[in-house]
Amino acid sequence: MDIEQLISGCREQDLRSQKALYDLLHPQMFGVCLRYARDRDQAQDLLQEGFVKVFQKIDSFKGTGSFIGWVKRIMVNTALEHFRKQKAGAEEVELEHESMMVVADDNVVSDMSAKDILRLVQQLPSGYRMVFNLFAIEGYSHQEIADQLNISANTSYSQYHRARAMLKKMLSTEKQTPTNNAVL
Repeated sequence: MDIEQLISGCREQDLRSQKALYDLLHPQMFGVCLRYARDRDQAQDLLQEGFVKVFQKIDSFKGTGSFIGWVKRIMVNTALEHFRKQKAGAEEVELEHESMMVVADDNVVSDMSAKDILRLVQQLPSGYRMVFNLFAIEGYSHQEIADQLNISANTSYSQYHRARAMLKKMLSTEKQTPTNNAVL
């Protein structure tokens, strides 16, 4: 079955089509959710919630543009909704600039796997992680991020730069700490 047939089947609420579409897009969309989540369990929850929305809203996909892009947008919006709900009672993390300003060797990233980098991104405080992903990976402007997260554009800018500084510091620490991969 091609993607158009799967979409058509999903519009008719055909369970086989829904499962086939899920199976087809699961790996890519799980990666999207993983970037926004603090761990694999939360990413799985976001993925499930996102696919429920995809199946509920599939009639709103007009066929213009990429279907995968449309699904990805739903996954990102699901993660953002989850973040906004969690943020409702939580304080933003404030860190001293001086403690984060560590210049990392630019070659550090090239020595790390995507899995290691993802693990470090997941360690960022949730606000920093959201802004970092939206700006650096999704390509949103700081004003668009501000609108999505109900913060100011300056806060978005600040959190992005703090996230980068934290990642550089973590990368520097990773580079200095020998790994025990041989013991695995």
